[in-house]
Amino acid sequence: MNRTLAGRTILMSGGSRGIGLAIAERAARDGANIAILAKTDTPHPKLEGTIHTAASAIEAAGGQALPILGDVRSEESVQEAVARTVERFGGIDVVVNNASAIDLSPTADLPMKKYDLMQDINTRGSFLLARTALPHLRASDAAHVLTLSPPLNLDPHWAGAHLGYTIAKYGMSLVTLGLAQEWRELGIAANSLWPRTAIATAAVANLLGGEQTMARSRSPQIMADAGHAILTRAPAECTGRFLVDDEVLAEEGITDLSSYGPPREQLMTDFFLDR
Repeated sequence: MNRTLAGRTILMSGGSRGIGLAIAERAARDGANIAILAKTDTPHPKLEGTIHTAASAIEAAGGQALPILGDVRSEESVQEAVARTVERFGGIDVVVNNASAIDLSPTADLPMKKYDLMQDINTRGSFLLARTALPHLRASDAAHVLTLSPPLNLDPHWAGAHLGYTIAKYGMSLVTLGLAQEWRELGIAANSLWPRTAIATAAVANLLGGEQTMARSRSPQIMADAGHAILTRAPAECTGRFLVDDEVLAEEGITDLSSYGPPREQLMTDFFLDR
């Protein structure tokens, strides 16, 4: 692909590690500006990366970085992040709703504190970040909101397996659905991106099966390349879509996915996708 994010400014929630950082580094290779709004200021024993190591990686890849210590659940924190991003880079072209909390407990075992955490970060955080950035997205001629959330699959299997988490992730997807319709005439695209398979991240390593599941996962780079493809499309031509990483790459003519991980038959299909 010869399309580029050079000179564009991205404000991302989360991004200290995993898929978010991979998307940020891919954009940085084009020469993009990336502001990271996240809570990880100091190293965590089980979670690699902080906003500072992410900023170093972004700059090493060729981009400009702005690490912002904050909480996407807080309106004041998000307002500050938007203001600092605009002050540093002059505007905002892209919002990436990457921050997400996960707890797969069944309803009877899910503490309401965890339920509230998932709703506040996943759904409310996505709505709040996009809403707060709106005046600056309106001023961009290449405005995108990209949310890392699944297609809206009403097969009861998913809600029945982990209702609290499903509500939180589908809430993020409803943000995409609504913003795409509401902001279409403003020239702002809103799309969701989801992986076909498990992705080798800290969440998979720590919460979703450890080494065994990691061996059946693709690299975060597949999501980075798919995200890049979406964000470099014209907003009027790509909005309101619930996209899956390998389908995005296929649309770009990329069908050999061997560089991203094991053969398809060895991979674990991700949540919310029909088997």
